Amino acid sequence: MENRPLATCAGDQALFSSVYSILMQQLPREPMEWRRSYGRPPKMIHLEANFVQFKEELIPKEGNRALLTFPFLHLFWTDCCDTEVYKATAKDEITKWQNILKAYSSSDWLIVVVESDAKKKNKTNILPRTSIVDKIRNDFCNKQSDRCVVLTDPLKDSSRTQDSWNAFFTKLRTLLLMSFTKNLGKFEDDMRTMREKRTEAGWSFCEYFMVQEELAFVFEMLQQFEDALVQYDELDALFTQYVVNYGAGDGANWLTSFCQPVRSWNGLVLRKPIDMEKRELIQKNKATLLDLRSYLFSRQCTLLVFLQRPWEVAQRALELLHNCVQELKLLEVSVPVGALDCWVFLSCLEVLQRIEGCCDQAQLENNYCHTVGLWSYATEKLQSLGYLCGLISEKGPNSEELNRTVDVLAGLGAEHPETANSPQSPYKTLNEALSSVQAFEKHYLELSLTAFNMYKTIGQIRSAQLLGKDLADFYMHKGEPQKASLYLQEALKTYQTEGWTLLTAHTRKQLAECQKQLQQTQNYLQTSSLLASDSNLTDMERVHFCQEILDLAQQPVNGQGDRLVLPMDGFVQLQRLCFNPACAVVHVGGYLDIELTVNSLMPLPMHLNQFSIHLHLTVSKDPSKRSSEFGGRSRNASGVFVFPSEPSGSTLPRNSQPSVELYELYDRSLSDSTLNSSGIICKNMHLLLRRQESSSSLERPSELPLDDTAHTLRTSNILLQPGANIIHFNTQAKEAGIYTLRQLSASLGIVQFTLPHIYPIVQYEAYSQEPQLKVEPMTDSLLAGISQQVKFTIQTGHYCVKNGDALQLSITDTLPILHSASSTATVSTNTGDKVSEAPLSIQSSGKITSIFLPLAAAYHQIEFELRVICHLPSTLPTPPDSERPSTETRTIRKGLEKTKVDGPCMTSIEQKITVDCPWSIYSSLVSLTFNIPFNAKHSLLSSGRRKYLQVCVHNLSEIGFQLFDPQLEEVTKYSDLTLVSLNCLKQQHIYSKQAMFFLWELKWSQDLGASLHCQFSVAFTPLTGQEPGLIKPFTYELKLDNFCTLYDVKAEIFPPLGAEMCKTGTLCNLEVSIMRLSDLTEVDKDESLVDCDGYCTTKLMYEVVDNSSNWAVCGKSSGVISMPVAARATHKVHMEVMPLFAGFLPFPDINLFKYLPFQASQSGQMETDNWMENDTLSVDRNLDEQVESSSMRSRGSSHSSSSNEHRGIPMPRLLPFSSGQVFNTSSNMQILVIPSQDDHMLEVNVT
Repeated sequence: MENRPLATCAGDQALFSSVYSILMQQLPREPMEWRRSYGRPPKMIHLEANFVQFKEELIPKEGNRALLTFPFLHLFWTDCCDTEVYKATAKDEITKWQNILKAYSSSDWLIVVVESDAKKKNKTNILPRTSIVDKIRNDFCNKQSDRCVVLTDPLKDSSRTQDSWNAFFTKLRTLLLMSFTKNLGKFEDDMRTMREKRTEAGWSFCEYFMVQEELAFVFEMLQQFEDALVQYDELDALFTQYVVNYGAGDGANWLTSFCQPVRSWNGLVLRKPIDMEKRELIQKNKATLLDLRSYLFSRQCTLLVFLQRPWEVAQRALELLHNCVQELKLLEVSVPVGALDCWVFLSCLEVLQRIEGCCDQAQLENNYCHTVGLWSYATEKLQSLGYLCGLISEKGPNSEELNRTVDVLAGLGAEHPETANSPQSPYKTLNEALSSVQAFEKHYLELSLTAFNMYKTIGQIRSAQLLGKDLADFYMHKGEPQKASLYLQEALKTYQTEGWTLLTAHTRKQLAECQKQLQQTQNYLQTSSLLASDSNLTDMERVHFCQEILDLAQQPVNGQGDRLVLPMDGFVQLQRLCFNPACAVVHVGGYLDIELTVNSLMPLPMHLNQFSIHLHLTVSKDPSKRSSEFGGRSRNASGVFVFPSEPSGSTLPRNSQPSVELYELYDRSLSDSTLNSSGIICKNMHLLLRRQESSSSLERPSELPLDDTAHTLRTSNILLQPGANIIHFNTQAKEAGIYTLRQLSASLGIVQFTLPHIYPIVQYEAYSQEPQLKVEPMTDSLLAGISQQVKFTIQTGHYCVKNGDALQLSITDTLPILHSASSTATVSTNTGDKVSEAPLSIQSSGKITSIFLPLAAAYHQIEFELRVICHLPSTLPTPPDSERPSTETRTIRKGLEKTKVDGPCMTSIEQKITVDCPWSIYSSLVSLTFNIPFNAKHSLLSSGRRKYLQVCVHNLSEIGFQLFDPQLEEVTKYSDLTLVSLNCLKQQHIYSKQAMFFLWELKWSQDLGASLHCQFSVAFTPLTGQEPGLIKPFTYELKLDNFCTLYDVKAEIFPPLGAEMCKTGTLCNLEVSIMRLSDLTEVDKDESLVDCDGYCTTKLMYEVVDNSSNWAVCGKSSGVISMPVAARATHKVHMEVMPLFAGFLPFPDINLFKYLPFQASQSGQMETDNWMENDTLSVDRNLDEQVESSSMRSRGSSHSSSSNEHRGIPMPRLLPFSSGQVFNTSSNMQILVIPSQDDHMLEVNVT
């Protein structure tokens, strides 16, 4: 009978039997929500029950914890429908039944009344059915009326019957679940109380085990397998914790029963739901550790299979087996030799077969990752049994090993009945494997290859190689090194790739033994070299393998083909490389020293026949140019290259991927050398992308090709001591290009060690250079007018300077070379080391200067200095408009601020020198730029009719000068003109960025011409000191046009009548007096002159402008007057002005222009372009002066719009006077203006 909740049935048993089948079928159909305590989530369950006849013995006594036999609900069945019968028998039966339940404090009961229509027809005097039901409810269900239910014709098929059944089953399920929950909760509380007493003396784990397992059985009975599994997991964890504590010294007394010696090791039993034999041992407290673990895991396995989680069975099984081994050690359980291996082996196979029994082949193949651990563990234990029983040897087992085999098999006992009929049961497999050497080899190889292939299938290569290493040990013991070598090579590849140094060393020793037995000399030498340099081995082992290399290397050589080529990685290790010279650049024919420091990894001194460096030459397309792109990436300033150090016994394989060699690539246009594209190329792509043999050994000595070229550096007879050694190489560059150190080779007898790649990339360059001439100043800039130092640098390149070779310089007269007997030329190497120094011989013949060069070898440098002087030109180059000196005082004032900020720039003179070199048939053109250190400008100053000329000299250079002997001479000679110098000092210092002014007064008695042309000159010398005789003076030419004063303009301001002073806001009188100072001159003869019978007049236009807005001009502020052309002729103009501010106010500005009438051209057409040009000049001037008067605004607007509205209309023109022709007497004069008395706010203008 299956385990189901128990329910008893009292009353009419025949009636119950008639509906029993319906109860069993319909009860589990509808799910019920099961709500549990302690916040556990509700679950939907299908209730089932076993209905048995009521007996008082079935009711548990106090303290009984057996839930499986506990009746959760008691039913009473009756079909009584007669009152007399009810009173006579039925009532007494129900009363007796309830008294028994009350005696055992059982409140879970239900009375079922079955009604039948057939009985109603036979009994005519019966009461309605409700009277019987009501009476039962009144008699027995006073407070629990729902404990009495009615079934109407339960065997009929009608809707009424169906409704009664539904109500009955709902009530039955509810009561059954309520009783189950209540009793289960009480059971859990009792169990929890029992667990909390585990620290008390006398507490028994086995007793507690049976109690909690009872709870697990109940959950399993309800098909709540997850909850049932939790109970066993809690028991597992509790027991494990006690074992761990026991190992730490805190043991419980009840654990001593599990420390009894192991006498049976027949493995796990997973084919029965419950192993009653082992459960009984646990219940009697006679189980061993293996018995408890076996039974506990079998129950967990059963539940996991119910939960359809077979792969978790494999995972838990592997953990169980490993934990059991450790627990036996912690508990110090006596285990016979080989017993534990047998138990583990049998358990692994039992678990695997149990999983295979509930899964198909496709599921097994997709879940190798869960089962492969068991296959591997079973293989390991079978191998251990094979060594123990002497089944893994060439000779077979001896008598002692045979006796041990008998003892091991005796502990297995009899085979379990469940597996007796299975031809491949674990029991039969182990017996057969230990029966003979052949049978063992068959089963061992079968298990090993199965696990090996599984590991490879799921990608666990590391585990596969570890298993392969065990197979190699097996084959080595069997005397088959060829098969062992394959597995060892695969394992070695994994260990090297992942960096397992100790495993690598151990595997190499095994591989070396295989290679020695197979007489693979080259492979053995390679492995021996690696082992001799492996620091993970002992010194004795390293010396042994090193001596093996020396012994094999001394064998005679029959030919080149008999040489053994081995990698150098395990022999020596590169540490550093030094170039001399450090720049690693030599010319063709030059010598280069290379110092190579290597670390010998051998424990014994090694005498090498030869050590070689193989070079690769890259020839440049243009050998005359340095290959800066290659050299810049491969050289460093110190010339020292440090190679990355690897610890001895490094796991990097010898034929591993080389380092990536990346170079920049530029694609430039052939026409203008512009960059079209750039990229990166890999120069060793053929090495990086080569196919890797997955099955080949990393220790296989591949053919390492050496660059068989003439570019090889060699040194012979070298004794390498253990540790650091220095090897010297010397080479002479014979061909230009980039030499890359590609490979190294060392010869030791018939053995040749090679290093196919050197990283980082090491290069040196040999160049062939054309002679070059470079001329550069010794200062930041060359100054004209004084002597300057110029440095000549000659790179001889491949040319040897012979006796009589000279530079032929073609120069102009303005750039003479200053000879000096102390001039010398220095000859040095390209690295800067001085070779010789010789006097410099210079000869001049006309415009040709010959400089004779000292003797110099190829690829040397000649340096010498010359002093040259660039004479200042008599006429300075015209400066730009922005820097052109102005002769107008007002313009100078306005541009003063800008001059201070920007500053003038030096004028430059470019001198060309043609140089003929002895090594070339072509001439070289050298350009030197000289800057003129001074800048000059002049201005004309007036005081009435008197004239003064001022010259400003500005030092624009960074050095100071001494100026002396300033001279001003007239170019256009006037006999009546006298230039009177007003300069008091003959010598003056002018420092950097300073200006100096010189002043002359112009005196004459007769009228001069319209133009005056003068030349200013001043001698100078640097403050640092130079011969004054070599320096020509600085000259500056100037020209004055129309500089004589024609008109004197004077303004006066008078206060209003009756006032003593001017006041703000009060009109004042302004009187402007214009007086002619000279009679008719040539300058006056223009279009404005009107001659009437010898009386000449000219038209002038005046305007009053106040740019500072201090005055308000009232009325007409400008006008045109007719002025007589005669000395002392005067014209006065009166107007009113109003001061706007108080204080000393400057007078308004008074401007005077020539007023030219309109004239038509000879063709009768208007000269529109001429009008517009002059008109625009007038308009621009008015806008610049910001005229504010109404008349000037109107005139300015008319002028500005002449290009649009008045194009073609004849208009007069305004012509300004030249500088100095009009003298304003009232310029810079001021008048005191007092504020008005009614002003509450005082504004004072301070100028």
